[in-house]
Amino acid sequence: MFTRSDNRVPDALRPVEIIRRYTCHAPGSVLVAFGDTRVLVTATVEERVPRHIHQLKDENLGWLTAEYGMLPGATNTRTARERMKISGRTAEIQRLIGRTLRASIDLTKLGSRTITIDADVLQADGGTRVAAITGGYVAMVDALRWLQQQELLTELPHTTPIAAISAGVVEGTSLLDLNYAEDGMADVDANFVMDANGDIIELQLTSEKMPLRRSQADELIELAESGVRRLLLLQEQALAEVLPV
Repeated sequence: MFTRSDNRVPDALRPVEIIRRYTCHAPGSVLVAFGDTRVLVTATVEERVPRHIHQLKDENLGWLTAEYGMLPGATNTRTARERMKISGRTAEIQRLIGRTLRASIDLTKLGSRTITIDADVLQADGGTRVAAITGGYVAMVDALRWLQQQELLTELPHTTPIAAISAGVVEGTSLLDLNYAEDGMADVDANFVMDANGDIIELQLTSEKMPLRRSQADELIELAESGVRRLLLLQEQALAEVLPV
C-alpha cells in the first residue's frame, strides 16, 4: 500500500477550513483551505445579465459565471499573470466552476442579475479547482443572503448544496484528496462534484499511466462520496455561524 507523505490514511481529507466574510466589500467571500492549498473565493452581483440571457426576455432569469486565476507566487516557481489571453487550463477550470454552481441554484428566481464567482489561488498544493467549487457554493449563498438583506430578493432561490473533491490511484492504492505530489505520480486522477445524495454533478477522470479497473472506479466513487459528505457538513456549519452583518 502506498504511504502518504503526511501519513494520512487513504480515505482522509487534508485539514479543511472555510472562513466566511474574509474580505469586506464582496457580498460573498470565503477563504477555503484544503491542507496547503488556499483559495480566496468571492461572489459579486451585477444588475444585468449577458446577452444570451437578456434575449430570452425573462425578467426573473438570472445568470452565474466564474473566473479563476493563480497568483504569481502560488507555486514554487512564479506563474505569469494571464493578462491578454487565458490558458486552456484556466478556461476549462472557469467553465467547470461556473457550470457546476449553476447546477446548484434555481436561476429562474434570481432576477435579471448576474453573480460572478472569482476564485483566486493564493497557494497551490493540488485540488485548487475542487476547493474553489466547495468555497464557491458558500460564497454564492452569502451573496444570495445579501441580496435578500438589501431587499432585492423577496425570497431566496432554491439551492442544492454541492461540494467537490479529488481522488486518484497511486501505486495501486485508491486515495482521497490528492496533494500536488500525489497528483503528479498518480496512475489515475479524478475530480468529483457531488450533492448530498451522492449524485454526481460532474466527473473529470484521466488515466495517466494505466487503464482504470471497474473495481477501482467504484472505490474512487465511494471515496469521493465520503469526502463530499464531510465537506457538505463543513459548509453547513460555516453557513450556520452567526456573523455580524
